[in-house]
Amino acid sequence: MSGADRPTGGDFLELLRRQGHPLAMSATGQRGYEAPAPLPHFPVAPSASGVVEVHGTTVIALKYAGGVLNVGDRRATAANAVMYDRAEKILAVDDSTLLAISGAYAKALEVVRYLRHAFNYYRRTQLQEMSLEGKLSEVSRVIAQNIASAMSGVGAFIPVLSVYDRDRGEGRIFFFDGLGARFESAEWGAAGSGSERIRGAFDYVLKTKGPFGQRSLDEVLGEALVLLDIAAEMDAATGGYEKVLPSARTVSAEGVETLPEERLRAAVERIRRG
Repeated sequence: MSGADRPTGGDFLELLRRQGHPLAMSATGQRGYEAPAPLPHFPVAPSASGVVEVHGTTVIALKYAGGVLNVGDRRATAANAVMYDRAEKILAVDDSTLLAISGAYAKALEVVRYLRHAFNYYRRTQLQEMSLEGKLSEVSRVIAQNIASAMSGVGAFIPVLSVYDRDRGEGRIFFFDGLGARFESAEWGAAGSGSERIRGAFDYVLKTKGPFGQRSLDEVLGEALVLLDIAAEMDAATGGYEKVLPSARTVSAEGVETLPEERLRAAVERIRRG
């Protein structure tokens, strides 16, 4: 460093100015020094909250005389875009348990794979089925373990669990909150953005037509399709039954069964005829 570049009085900021450093190059500030220039901009990696996830909505579970019916639309969205219209949201975990999934689709599928493995591992190692209490605890645990991701804006999902309780001889429906707390519903369960629009409709049907659990499967199927169609009218993320038929599965004493398209089309025709 030459004598002309050597600052007087040991002033570090003056040294930066003489060397042309951007931190010191700006208009003259107080005490005769040049005020620091704005820090240079360095690009940063996008945060987790900037990830656009694929979400699945809407799912409905209704009791009927003999078990529980699960119906889900087939639409999967990412922000305001429809990503897929053949998504399967009603998934069998074992021979007597259905999980209807809403929210982050990838995370929900990961959870279903884990639950299938956990239930199967227990059955093979203990030579008996996992109890209903054990199954519910596993679902609550995986939801609770996902809190950090959900709070960061990635991976939030809410399931509805339907099971046939052989000890009580009836179908049962359980739903969960975002922290893993579980609740049992007497007649119905629903999740997804469309479900928020139709919660009052469930109670209206119950008060005007009686409990779902005392009606036939075809009657309840018709109600489920109408409710799903109302949700689709009021929620852009929910698909109805006009373009693509919803998926529908039951869990009963006979196990898990998938309703054929012919039965769904017949139910849709009955709705159209009024």
